[in-house]
Amino acid sequence: MKRRILFLISILLITGGGVAMALELNSPAFKNNEFIPKIYTCEGADNSPKLSWSGAPDGTKSFVLINDDPDAPMGTWVHWLVYDIPSSVTSLDENVPKSTFLENGAKQGNTSFGSVGYGGPCPPPGKAHRYFFKLYALDTLLNLKPGVNKSQLIKAMEGHVLAEAQLVGLYKR
Repeated sequence: MKRRILFLISILLITGGGVAMALELNSPAFKNNEFIPKIYTCEGADNSPKLSWSGAPDGTKSFVLINDDPDAPMGTWVHWLVYDIPSSVTSLDENVPKSTFLENGAKQGNTSFGSVGYGGPCPPPGKAHRYFFKLYALDTLLNLKPGVNKSQLIKAMEGHVLAEAQLVGLYKR
């Protein structure tokens, strides 16, 4: 009996207990709920931070990344939209080009700045704002034209989200 229990425990350890990994989103630039370095803001180079993810569920056909600030004075401010990221991609490099099409086949949408590509934190002076980087694993490619806005993107995602993960960065001036 003791040998059988040890065998079952070793199988669980090897297989991860049969539990699917959760989708995780990380950045080497900052940890969850920590401050975003100035280089990734309007006060710095306004580079997008490197992001990487793991734990995509079976059936993932593409990813969507939405970066927004719900603390903006005029309502949620959209800083970045990337969609149709191929399922084989597990990261976005630092300083992603501000172009509608990316080399990996992904597309970028229009932000609240009125342009395509990443626009970093640029809050008014005062308390820290929260910047949500939300990654969605989808069971489809959206095949939307480049330059869509957040509401068009969210509508197209309906019924296709397999998993989601988020990373929250803080910034204040």
